[in-house]
Amino acid sequence: MMAAGLELVLPLGEAAETFQLEKAVCSHGLFMMAPNQWDPLSKTLLRPLRLLHSDTQSSVLVRISQHQCHPHSLHVRVYGTHSLSARHRQSLLAQVSRMLRLSESDERAVREFQNMCNIHGEEEHRAEDTSFSGRVFRSPTLFEDMVKCILLCNCQWSRTLSMARALCELQLELQSPSSPVSVAESGGSVTETRSAKSKSPKAEDEKLIPKTPTGKERKKNLKGSKVSSLLTKPGETIAELEANAHLSTASVQSKAENLSPIVLPINVEDVSCQNCKRCQATGESYKTCSALLLDQYSEGRESHAYDMVQNFPSPRELANLDESFLRERCNLGYRAKRILKLAQGIVEGRIQLAQLEEACNGASLSSYDKLSDQLKEIDGFGPFTRANVLMCMGFYHIIPTDSETIRHLRRVHARKSTLKTVERDAEHIYGKYAPFQFLAY
Repeated sequence: MMAAGLELVLPLGEAAETFQLEKAVCSHGLFMMAPNQWDPLSKTLLRPLRLLHSDTQSSVLVRISQHQCHPHSLHVRVYGTHSLSARHRQSLLAQVSRMLRLSESDERAVREFQNMCNIHGEEEHRAEDTSFSGRVFRSPTLFEDMVKCILLCNCQWSRTLSMARALCELQLELQSPSSPVSVAESGGSVTETRSAKSKSPKAEDEKLIPKTPTGKERKKNLKGSKVSSLLTKPGETIAELEANAHLSTASVQSKAENLSPIVLPINVEDVSCQNCKRCQATGESYKTCSALLLDQYSEGRESHAYDMVQNFPSPRELANLDESFLRERCNLGYRAKRILKLAQGIVEGRIQLAQLEEACNGASLSSYDKLSDQLKEIDGFGPFTRANVLMCMGFYHIIPTDSETIRHLRRVHARKSTLKTVERDAEHIYGKYAPFQFLAY
């Protein structure tokens, strides 16, 4: 089967000297959370990205790769379309740049951290994590980062992965006109719509229970990944609100506009995963593009495979949902209320994500305190969640600490820390890397 598409080429510029896609992606547990799909065999990242500045806020599947023969650029393959406007191309590149931290300030931080490691001559650090390059993977939008930081709180890593997957499944359901949630949004309540469908208990149960099995918990010592630190661990028009809610990458996009992407029309052959036996043996859930598409668009829907793409939900898609439905459908527990309030605050204009990201330019300690105070006003954003969100925003001098941090310090540094002493112990070990303690962690 052939799938039409086009390819954008994103020059890395000065970052080419320090950038490797695998290291940039597999640097943080967020890369394992839906809708991200990392293929370790081909070393490519597949996920949906939104076409911002459009009426429908539709999504397209993209596959990001770094070819060995062209290491100074990234290839962003866009599926299901023959053409994109210049504005859409730039918005896609801006989201890729945000995920992989390709801004000038990110590159400065990478170089400063690497120089610091060389100055200290940290053999123990290099032996512990030889594949970490100083870039920490994040989401294409601040909203997705914030929600995922909420999902990291007070649960096992397998539960976090399951909740993220369920939210993406819900987002796909919201796009279907026949979905009970979509019907409810157009007039009826979610409860009434579910009752009308109660003649098929089995089908109804399938809609309320996350479809993704919990699966086996990931090994904690995955090379190049900070998964171990996250296992228990963010008066305008509608168009303006949507841009603020979805993009929040204005500073990155302004740089992406100067990159002059090369657009290559292509026909993409369906490439099946050649690592199935290995995946089955290790219990991994990585899939190539074709595997993901077959999962989402099976049973004779191939011709419309790109009409709807399972993405992470937007603030507007979540804001009007019933809290109990969201909690039950995605197994979110108390997190459902916090996620709903966050989405509603963004849609109503009370929480300005673009302003938050603009305020973090330079990542100074004074701006950190100001941003932390602002995040504290959002329901459910305690010290741990705030520290994780601010790390996603580029502040690395604070290490989010919890029970996993205690285990890490015990295993790696033979420290018998407690919840009362873990922050002090972490600072004692990693303080010499200031302001990049988290990168050394």
